[in-house]
Amino acid sequence: MKIEVWSDIVCPWCYIGKRRLQSALARFDHAGDVEVTWRSFQLDPSARRGDNQPTTEMLSGKYGVPPAQAKEMQDRVTALAAEEGLTYHLDRSLTANTFDAHRLTHFAATLGLADGIHERLFQAALVNGEAVDDTETLVRIGTEVGLPEDEARKVLDGDAYADDVRDDISQARAFGANGVPFFVFDRAYGISGAQPVEVFLTTLERAAS
Repeated sequence: MKIEVWSDIVCPWCYIGKRRLQSALARFDHAGDVEVTWRSFQLDPSARRGDNQPTTEMLSGKYGVPPAQAKEMQDRVTALAAEEGLTYHLDRSLTANTFDAHRLTHFAATLGLADGIHERLFQAALVNGEAVDDTETLVRIGTEVGLPEDEARKVLDGDAYADDVRDDISQARAFGANGVPFFVFDRAYGISGAQPVEVFLTTLERAAS
């Protein structure tokens, strides 16, 4: 079975969805036959590289609410993340253009390191409050998960895998996905959002049958 996961690394719900899928797979009898493929998506493709606005400030402006209310929104997500064993610090999180990070994940996939780099990028954005559109930050994260530093830098300094990122985003749109996380099982069943573990498990069993 092939599961394709569209996500963005600055998306707190995507990390929660990743954990819930993992929990479902841990309870699934045929987990060894499942291949998870990560697909790219950008929640805000218009974000300017290097313009790393605090996420609380961004949410306040986007929804027209006071900063305190935006923080309450983040606190609710943080509490849900904690139920999945994740320790968010969204008060530190920054907006970022994630296109280059997605290009790096495609490179990592060629070396069998896709899951590892997604895990580390989620941590960087949602736990550590790092700017995940900064080249040096991305190179460091890449090397931490096993990417050759010189090759990672070469990818980021050029436009390698740009078409792969665009193709992923186009495919998500073709499926009707306007947000992430979005999970597709064998191109036959879809789950939109970080649904409960039981929903993932039921879909796994349905796809397997």
